[in-house]
Amino acid sequence: MLEEMKMELSLHPGADFIYADADGSSDKQVNQVEKMLDKGIDLLIISPNEARPLTKIVEQAYNKGVPVIVIDRKTASSLYTAYVGADNYQLGLMAGTYVGASLKGNVNLLEIMGLPGSSPAIERDRGFEDGIRRYKNIRIISKVYGNWLKKDAEDQLVKINNLLPGVNAVFAHNDVMGGGAREVFDRQGLPRTTKIIGIDALPGPGGGLQMVSEKVLDASLLYPTGGKEAITTAFHILNKESFEREHILQSLVIDSTNVQLMKMQWSRISNQQKDIEKQKGLLEEQEAVYNSQQVVLNIIIITLVLAIILGGLAFYFLMENRKINKSLEVKNTEILEQRNQLMEMSVLAEAATEAKLNFFTNISHEFRTPLTLMLSPIEELFQNEKIIAIAGRQLKMVHQNIYRLLRLVNQLIDYRRVEYDKQQLLVSENDLVEFLRDIVESFKHHAGKLKIELKFSHAEKEIKSWFDVNMLDKVFFNLLSNAIKFSPEKGQIRIHIRKDESQVYIDVADSGVGLSPDEEIKIFDQFYQVEHHKGQGSGIGLSLSKEIVQLHGGTIDVHSQKWKGTTFTVTLPLGAQQFNEQQKSNIPLSHDEISEKSKIYQADLERIGNLELNEAFGTPKEYSLLLAEDNAELLSYLKEKLSEQYDIYTAANGNAALNEAFEKVPDLIIADVMMPGITGKLLVEKLKSDVRTSHIPVILLTAQASMEQQIDGLKSMADMYIIKPFNFAYLLANVQNLIRNRLKLKEHFSSDISGDMDKLPYSKNLDKKFVNDFSGIVEQNLSNEHFNVDDICKIIGISRVQLYRKVKALMGCSITDYILNRRLKKAKHLLINENYTIAEITYMIGFSNPNYFATVFKAKYDCTPSEFKKNKFH
Repeated sequence: MLEEMKMELSLHPGADFIYADADGSSDKQVNQVEKMLDKGIDLLIISPNEARPLTKIVEQAYNKGVPVIVIDRKTASSLYTAYVGADNYQLGLMAGTYVGASLKGNVNLLEIMGLPGSSPAIERDRGFEDGIRRYKNIRIISKVYGNWLKKDAEDQLVKINNLLPGVNAVFAHNDVMGGGAREVFDRQGLPRTTKIIGIDALPGPGGGLQMVSEKVLDASLLYPTGGKEAITTAFHILNKESFEREHILQSLVIDSTNVQLMKMQWSRISNQQKDIEKQKGLLEEQEAVYNSQQVVLNIIIITLVLAIILGGLAFYFLMENRKINKSLEVKNTEILEQRNQLMEMSVLAEAATEAKLNFFTNISHEFRTPLTLMLSPIEELFQNEKIIAIAGRQLKMVHQNIYRLLRLVNQLIDYRRVEYDKQQLLVSENDLVEFLRDIVESFKHHAGKLKIELKFSHAEKEIKSWFDVNMLDKVFFNLLSNAIKFSPEKGQIRIHIRKDESQVYIDVADSGVGLSPDEEIKIFDQFYQVEHHKGQGSGIGLSLSKEIVQLHGGTIDVHSQKWKGTTFTVTLPLGAQQFNEQQKSNIPLSHDEISEKSKIYQADLERIGNLELNEAFGTPKEYSLLLAEDNAELLSYLKEKLSEQYDIYTAANGNAALNEAFEKVPDLIIADVMMPGITGKLLVEKLKSDVRTSHIPVILLTAQASMEQQIDGLKSMADMYIIKPFNFAYLLANVQNLIRNRLKLKEHFSSDISGDMDKLPYSKNLDKKFVNDFSGIVEQNLSNEHFNVDDICKIIGISRVQLYRKVKALMGCSITDYILNRRLKKAKHLLINENYTIAEITYMIGFSNPNYFATVFKAKYDCTPSEFKKNKFH
């Protein structure tokens, strides 16, 4: 087998062939296969030592995607790519037939079997018994296991030497054991009249062919090794070509009549292989000579080309150098003129930038007035219990977002002052411990509502330091707000202050989601926001905090571990040496002012509870919607408004939305463009390219308002592209319109699927293909009375639920109704146009009983099939 493999592999010089011999040990063979799989082989050829012990590792390789060719012997499983080998049952049957036909008179037969449990031994024994069953003169007096080995076979025969004189025929499962049997018989002095038949007929010294030729064996059944066929099949598999999964090799009986012919054929094949290898070696030598000559020739050509190029370049640069020297004087003059122009433009640019910044600051100031005018009436409405009962959630949402806008405006103004105006601090000496205690106290109410433990500790009762009260509080407002925002329920936040001889350190530590190393590096960058947080933010707060701390001559650092919490450390110098006299003042701490200012930073901490819609005992709606939005408040708002008319499914990110769409198959999907995981546009592309969801209309919501962005959204195959902020009535009207249009398409699809599909007014090619495939499968199986929904699912490759919803969405009917209607329509056609009997038509359209067919036909067309055929009614 190995020689045949090497012969065939000589025609494939690029293949790397790894070979291992298990020496008859199943455990060793399992370890060898495991090592080969770890190396990353492309294909495994295995001859299992035993069936069951090797089944698990063969299945493991097959399940990993590695093609497996089982050769010679099978495993106890069908999980393999191909089998190459002889039919061991057929070999046993041929051996039994040969013994019965060639031996006359009463035959006492001894059978020497292979390894217990191996598939060849089992199948050869079964085939042999079937082969001799019709010969009444043959009796098997004993069976022994030789384990495929000569010595083991001899040992077993010695144990039953008292039976050997009466044996006049031996069937050995291979030639090696047959040869061992002959030696035992000779040592016992028994005459050579005992016929010994083996299996394998291998060529070469000591092989079965030589044993038959030397009359050690009377006959041997050729067991084709299959080495050549295994390699051929392997390359068919690797090259993605068709191959035969069960390659059964043919056999024949070799005895004294044909043994010399077989030996001559093998000798000829061996000589041809040696000639091939010799020619291959000569070709390799010629190729090496050719390659070396080619390298020398290439070097000579490259040298000549480089010499010509370098000579040309030298002449060219000489000429260019003269031109450059002449033009340098002209360029120097131009550069001086351009420098003067740039200086003038720089002055103008600074003026323009200053104007823009002034406008930016002024418009930010203008935002404060309308925000204040909105905030005061909203807070008055909170005092009215009747209004709170009717619209409490909506008022809380408006109130929360007003504070968010106010904080954003304040941060933008502060950022402008610090970054561009280089605002001067007004510092005063105050107690940092008392200052931080007031700030922590202002957040304790919200922390308690969220079941977050907020604890303030200090190493000393009082720590005097110089700082700007109206600027430094923004740093700790922001740090505490973020800590609460990113902490889970029942989390912990620790604020600790300590000092040494020259500096004071304030740690703000939380047990929240933490930061990855990449996020930790970027956290103080302008407008950077962590991706996993669903709350709103601008990305200004920490950048502004860093600027304020640096104005105080201090630093702010972060230390975090993903999913284990974050610690921000603010370091401030003690004393006032870093401030000049103009920056010093006597501004005292104001407890009430700190509490009032903290409200702006607590807006994001107010978690508005979702409206619980108790639909457990409600009536299911006719249509369902899937809402995909990462903003929890907007998601809750849309769910509350749309749940009055539709069943609502929700998803907080793109990946969850995709899974929900595949599982629930809603009638329409509303998705945000920017979401964690996959974006809204990518979600649409995946939905529209999958046969399970390609029919579902999708509305994209986005803040990207430019015309190019809208066009890009529609190119992603979205059905609508609505810009935020949007009018809910407009959104609802579009939802109703898309569902209404979908109903019209259903009517077209369900009217008569067998018509011309190209004329259907539908634009989705994937849905056309689905309907074509579905109707074609039904038409091909109308005569099959056992045809059901599971058969369609297997052919198309989707689940029952997805198939039901897809057919219902596109065709407006159930699968069972559609199949029944198609059968009755075909019956109607056959009754009108063909000359079949009612019984024949019954079975042609998949009904098992003519009476049942007549009942269903009459229920559909108000007449029996016989009456219909008689009147030609349609």
